[in-house]
Amino acid sequence: MTICAISTAPGVGGIAVIRISGELAFTACDAIFKPFTAGVTVSAMAPNTIRFGQVVADNELVDEVLVSVFHAPHSFTGENVVEIACHGSQFIQQEILKLVLAQGCQLAQPGEFTQRAFLNGKMDLSQAEAVADVIASQSRAAHRLAMNQMRGGFSNELLILRDKLLTFTSLVELELDFSDHEDLEFADRSQLNTLADTIEQKIAKLVNSFSVGNAIKNGIPVAIVGETNAGKSTLLNVLLNEERAIVSDIHGTTRDVIEDTVNIKGVLFRFIDTAGLRETTDTIENLGIERTYQAIEKANIVLLIIDASQINNQEKRLSEEIMKRVEHTPLILVFNKVDKLSEGERLALEKQFNDNRVPHIFISAKERLYTDELQELLYNAAKLPELSDQDIMVTNMRHYEALKQAHTAIVRVQNGLNDRISGDFLSQDIRECLHYLGEITGQITTDEVLGNIFSKFCIGK
Repeated sequence: MTICAISTAPGVGGIAVIRISGELAFTACDAIFKPFTAGVTVSAMAPNTIRFGQVVADNELVDEVLVSVFHAPHSFTGENVVEIACHGSQFIQQEILKLVLAQGCQLAQPGEFTQRAFLNGKMDLSQAEAVADVIASQSRAAHRLAMNQMRGGFSNELLILRDKLLTFTSLVELELDFSDHEDLEFADRSQLNTLADTIEQKIAKLVNSFSVGNAIKNGIPVAIVGETNAGKSTLLNVLLNEERAIVSDIHGTTRDVIEDTVNIKGVLFRFIDTAGLRETTDTIENLGIERTYQAIEKANIVLLIIDASQINNQEKRLSEEIMKRVEHTPLILVFNKVDKLSEGERLALEKQFNDNRVPHIFISAKERLYTDELQELLYNAAKLPELSDQDIMVTNMRHYEALKQAHTAIVRVQNGLNDRISGDFLSQDIRECLHYLGEITGQITTDEVLGNIFSKFCIGK
């Protein structure tokens, strides 16, 4: 079956691309495309070439277009592929698509082009999933991780692990074939121990990378908390550079969680503005306060906003309550509204907190004083590793769950070797580890898994 679809987002550019893949790709285009070069057809075009011409329907010009031709197997899908670049008018796109469909092509399902690339061996499953991550990346760091995965960095790491495991299990199973000879041992147990330890460490490293990788991909969650009217919503608006949250002198204005993202030095931060914390009998406001505490538990960084002009005993109690909840989460004290302090008051406050081991900063969100320095402090608090084009981090929940299962299996192998259990039990655990690693790359998969993965793609990708 030959599939076709508009591969570009509607209404966002001056040009659009209609992609066609399958055995009818060339002949379908021959029927609708008239190159300006006489005597040339799409079917006769050399691989990886482009021609300028017209799309014509019933002798009426639809558009002047560029047609790119890719011959199987050297194309994205591994099939014959044609890409028609036309003007971005939605009318033109739909007219060309209708003409292609009339030639016997079928409208592609979401992710079907990438799924065909996987099925035709152009990429493994983890690389195919990275295509969606590249498209969705919103920061330099997320883009770098997705590109590395799409180029096969993650796959190569898993391939090395699988090769080692296959060597491991082949030696163990060879012993089973000669089980009648009790003294015969093909697999040196000390070497197997060393190999199992190496594999376990590498899988554990990948599992542990998920917390950072997932944060880079989806945005590092930062909870903005504090007493009512401390300036949380004002600070959010300044960080976003837009009026996202309602700002008012009335206490308890924010009653629900508001989220948005900001790119800081190539890393996406997801800011969560929460309901102000105070004692109240308002049922709705109390629900918002409860959600504030939930946001604190999920955050990677907590910004505690304190009104520097009105530090009181309640705020001190609030700080103590929050400190209990963020024992393992980076906390930054943000003393806001310093524009309301005299020079002497500001210096006295700074002196009071300079010995505090908790990172802190004095700002005025309203006047945009020292907010750039706050962004620098946030970036440092994230403690992200320096990323290179070769860095491998797990960013996909499906991969993470499979790796956890693989890690459990290899730990059983380690324990089995230490307890000197029989080779058939060892082999079973090794094969389970291989199974879960194979699930990531698609060496072991089901139609249900494939359908679930590719259904989340855009049509035309």
